[in-house]
Amino acid sequence: MKRREIRPPAALSTTVRHRVPFYETDAMGIVHHANYVNYLELARIAWMDEHDRPYRDYVAEGLHFATTHVEVDYRRSAAFDDVLEISTWLEWVRGASLRMAYIVRRMDEVIAIGATEHAMVALDGRPRRIPLERRERLAKRAAEAMA
Repeated sequence: MKRREIRPPAALSTTVRHRVPFYETDAMGIVHHANYVNYLELARIAWMDEHDRPYRDYVAEGLHFATTHVEVDYRRSAAFDDVLEISTWLEWVRGASLRMAYIVRRMDEVIAIGATEHAMVALDGRPRRIPLERRERLAKRAAEAMA
């Protein structure tokens, strides 16, 4: 991924705080790289609660957003007891998929940037279109975020 400077659109982003526990660090005392995917997930679920609908509502309908792509550009190391802020916003939505962007900060320092793509699937794993009303609402949010 090319290094890029990104800023979340203030009104259409969600930020969660996470204090790094010791068990998320590796033998070098820094946050293991795999944990960043978990951080993105925390922020995405919070974004859905705030800007769409709780993820559990999709689950109750037998739908999930399966992760199809993950990008993480590591800029700095995080360590035990750091307080991280993970901000996310919707970049785009299509018939059955969407893309979220992320920035992970420790105070004013960018630790990582990333993106995830997700496809809506039914419990059998088959792709399903995002219901039209939801898709239109999400598309509007993505357009506002990119404006």
